Amino acid sequence: MRELLIGDIPLAAARRAPQSVAASLDGELLTFAQLEMQTAELASALRASGVRRGERVIWQAETSFEALSLYFATARIGAMFVPINPRFTSEEARRIISHADPCLILGDKGSGHERIETLLKRVGKDPGPLEPPRETDGHVMFYTSGTTGQSKGCILSQRTQRLRSCEKSIFPRGGELCMFPQFHMSGWHRVLEHLIEGNEVSYVRRPDAEELLDTVTRRKPRSTYFIPAVWQRVFEKDSSRYDLSSLQVVDTGTSMVTPALLDGLAKRFPGATTTIVYGSTEVGMATTAGPAEGYGRATSVGRPSPGVLLDIAGNGELIVDSPYLFSGYFRNDEANAKALIAGRYHTGDVAEQDEEGRYRIIGRVGDLIRTGGEAVAPSEVEEVL
Repeated sequence: MRELLIGDIPLAAARRAPQSVAASLDGELLTFAQLEMQTAELASALRASGVRRGERVIWQAETSFEALSLYFATARIGAMFVPINPRFTSEEARRIISHADPCLILGDKGSGHERIETLLKRVGKDPGPLEPPRETDGHVMFYTSGTTGQSKGCILSQRTQRLRSCEKSIFPRGGELCMFPQFHMSGWHRVLEHLIEGNEVSYVRRPDAEELLDTVTRRKPRSTYFIPAVWQRVFEKDSSRYDLSSLQVVDTGTSMVTPALLDGLAKRFPGATTTIVYGSTEVGMATTAGPAEGYGRATSVGRPSPGVLLDIAGNGELIVDSPYLFSGYFRNDEANAKALIAGRYHTGDVAEQDEEGRYRIIGRVGDLIRTGGEAVAPSEVEEVL
C-alpha cells in the first residue's frame, strides 16, 4: 500500500489535470504540469548536490513559485524543508541556521544565499540509488516562538501534513487566496488542501487591502482565511470597484474574534460562510466554530475538529491528542519533555468547556493568578471588573 507522501501531490495533480493552474502570483501562472516538472528537476539537482534523506535544506526568500517546487522536491527525496523569514536580521538568521544545521542553504536574490537557478546548473556526481522517503519522515520544520519567545524548530512529518490537508472534495471547487508568507505554517496548510483538490492557489506579496481585493477580482478565488487585523484593513477600504462575488468561504481566527468582525464579514460577503479556527503549528486545527454557532464564534473557539480529542488538566491547561500532532521540536529535549507527555500535546493555554461542548480560551498557564486556593485567569478577573 502506498504511503501518504507529500511528493506525490504534484505528480497526481499533473496526471489528473496537467494544464490547470496550480498557483498565481503577480499576474504569472504556474500549471500543475509545470509544477511537477520543476519538482522532478529540482529533486534530481538536490540529490546530485549531496542532499540525503533526513538532511535539512534552508530556504530564505519572499513568496515565490520556487518555494513550491523546493517544498515538494525535498519531500520527494526524504529531506527536510526549512523556510525562514526573509526579514530576519543577519543575527536572527545566523542563530536559526546554526541550530537547523543544514546541508544546503538556498534563497532569492535578496537573501545572499545560493539561488535555485544556480543549483540547477551545477554538475554533481551520481548520487546512486534513492533511499525512499517514508511517510513518518520529518519533512518541514517551521521555526516558531509560540508564546515562549524562544524559537523552536517544529517538525511536521509527511503523514501529518497529508492528514491535516486530507481530500475535501473529489473535484475542484474553486481556488484559495493565501495571505500568509511561505515561512509560516498557515502558508502551507490550506495550500495543500487546494492543490490536492486541483484548485488554484492565489498568492500575494503583501497582505494589504488593495492587493488582496485586486487579487480576488482578477483570480476569482472561492475561499480565503485572514487574521482579524487583515479583515479590518479590508473593511476600511472602499471595495465598490472590486468584484468580490467569487468568495463563498471567508474564515478567520488566530486572535480574538468580535461580534463586530462577524457583522463586517456578513455585510461585505453576504451568502459566504465563516468558520473560526483555533490551532497552532504543533496541532493543526484543534477546534473550529462554524456558521451554525452564530455569535457564539465570538465567545468560544468552538468544538474539537474531527479526529481530535481534547482534555482539560487539573490546572486548566488544554491538552490535545490527535493523529495530526507534530513530531517534536528539533534538538530540544527540554521543550519536548514539557510539551509532549505520553504522546499528547500540552498547549499552555488555559481553557474551559461549556455544557454544549464548546471550548473557550481564557489565558495561559503561566499567567494564572492563585487566590483562595483557586487558579484564576486574568480574563476572568477582567470580566468581573
